[in-house]
Amino acid sequence: MIRKFAAVAAGALLLSTAAQARDQIQIVGSSTVYPFTTIVAEKLGQKGFKTPIVESTGTGGGMKLFCAGVGPNFPDMTNASRAIKGSEKELCASNGVTDIIELQVGNDGIAFANSVKAQKLNFTAEQLWMAMAEKGPKPTRWNEIDPALPNVEIKILAPPPTSGTRDAWNSLIMSKGCDSAVKSADKDECELFREDGAVEEAGENDTLIVNRLAADPEAFGIFGFSFLDQNQDRIQGSSINGVDISLDTIQTYEYPIARPLFFYVKKAHIGVIPGMKEMLDEYVSDAATGEYGYLGDAGLVPHSAAKEAEMRKRVQALTTLSM
Repeated sequence: MIRKFAAVAAGALLLSTAAQARDQIQIVGSSTVYPFTTIVAEKLGQKGFKTPIVESTGTGGGMKLFCAGVGPNFPDMTNASRAIKGSEKELCASNGVTDIIELQVGNDGIAFANSVKAQKLNFTAEQLWMAMAEKGPKPTRWNEIDPALPNVEIKILAPPPTSGTRDAWNSLIMSKGCDSAVKSADKDECELFREDGAVEEAGENDTLIVNRLAADPEAFGIFGFSFLDQNQDRIQGSSINGVDISLDTIQTYEYPIARPLFFYVKKAHIGVIPGMKEMLDEYVSDAATGEYGYLGDAGLVPHSAAKEAEMRKRVQALTTLSM
């Protein structure tokens, strides 16, 4: 009981210090969710609060920072292009981050894109696994996988291990397309990227990947739909299993690499760091994430009306995750 009281007292002291030390929200996390949260942060800044600082650290990197502790030295919120993992919940709990609000802000599709100067292609999960896998055949040119594919060198710019986009790609493409012999031997090896230069980990800056694709018609890149949507004059998305990436196919999950996007908040910082509740209210407002919201103009695919209503109730009640 004494230890528990001491922990609560220490947490209260940290938050009291936070109120004195910081009057600006700090947000980290996913490069995919980054542009949407940045827009919401700017809207908050227009309402009299200091505009929150938003950093693109990748989902995994953001979770490490977010879960490191409570108080002014730790971020208030984190973006994520996948749901929080069990291991991350454990890390948060071990550092006193026990009351976490989870919002699903919308949907996204992962684009496998190339320059508009090149041929638009259709791929299967099996073909993409063969092109990218360390345990695969390691072809050097696309037509070695399938004669119907072009006779050009395989060059793929991929997200790093800290990226939630990488996690989703592994789950929806690498694991599903994996050779049955490799999967039966060790399913984790299905997700290993080849290291011979055909696949390059290109970092968390998706804008730089877009620029590189525009400059090199033979290269492909992997990133969220919004970056494709905002650069349609320069790049195009490949079809996956015969389905084009679009707002409609992402919302219905017909597109095989569609996924939800998330936003996590420390409840303990609400009421201490100015603008926290207002930031949440703005994020789930009809103006932002509704069917015709401004985040849709930025490439976010809105979720269903029922899910939208659920998120608003969650913010109103400040409902937290089960840890």
